[in-house]
Amino acid sequence: MTMVKLCGLRSLDDIRSANEAGPDMAGMIMASGFRRTITKELAREMVEGLSDSILSVGVFVDQDIEEVIGIADYAGFDMIQLHGSEDEGYIQALRGRLGVPIIKSFGITHDQITAAQDTSADLVLIDPGRGSGETFDLSLLKGIGRSIFIAGGLTPDNVGETVRMTRPYGVDTSSGIESEGSKDSSKMIRFVAAVRAADYEMEAER
Repeated sequence: MTMVKLCGLRSLDDIRSANEAGPDMAGMIMASGFRRTITKELAREMVEGLSDSILSVGVFVDQDIEEVIGIADYAGFDMIQLHGSEDEGYIQALRGRLGVPIIKSFGITHDQITAAQDTSADLVLIDPGRGSGETFDLSLLKGIGRSIFIAGGLTPDNVGETVRMTRPYGVDTSSGIESEGSKDSSKMIRFVAAVRAADYEMEAER
């Protein structure tokens, strides 16, 4: 089954919509300066309101490791996503301190793909636009040899075909489930449903 991560949730209403949609993961932006950034206090409320079947993911960008640990412990995240230029030493130190799985994001340059192949992170996310919704040539991922999440320009209308074409470990979206800058409950539901339908079709073809 393809894992589904809905990212950039920033309200208790978003959590209620996520619970209805039924993704595998829900991401919350904990780095300052972004449109979807939330406080650790709100994150804690959101994590507490999330269905037990959905993993909470705290997203951080080039932050001091002690800050990440403090926020993660307070909010109670199940997983951590590093969306900046964090190196191997940082990843290993963070895992050793928190003891939760780590997702590391990478771009699509040759150097970034090589780094994605070599990282000790538990999961790899390929996002060419670092959250901008930018699409990319999926053929660039051939031979990467890792279980990856694909992000970038995924919507309820195209994610099913993307899953059928690439058969990724998971898919991730934020702007693709928004209308006028806010999370759209119907799009969240449609996005998850489209992935599940694609999975069902591929299973039926085996």
